[in-house]
Amino acid sequence: MTQVSTPEEIEREAKRVITALYGDVTDFRINETFAIPEKGQREAWDVKVNFMLNELKYTVDLVIQEKTGEVPHARLIDTMTPL
Repeated sequence: MTQVSTPEEIEREAKRVITALYGDVTDFRINETFAIPEKGQREAWDVKVNFMLNELKYTVDLVIQEKTGEVPHARLIDTMTPL
């Protein structure tokens, strides 16, 4: 596993995880990124991503470990039909 500390590395790892979980998606976009914990030495990233799959828009929350790039937590937040 690789260290994840720059915006480019966060996007690469988030896209890799989403592809592993959902397959080929379109319109992949990182919506928000927060450091965990908010104060003190950073251990992980909380990353909220949006993407399209089968004409549905998905919002997924990922926790990505900074040192290893591992994802101990992935949670589906919302699925909706775009207007």
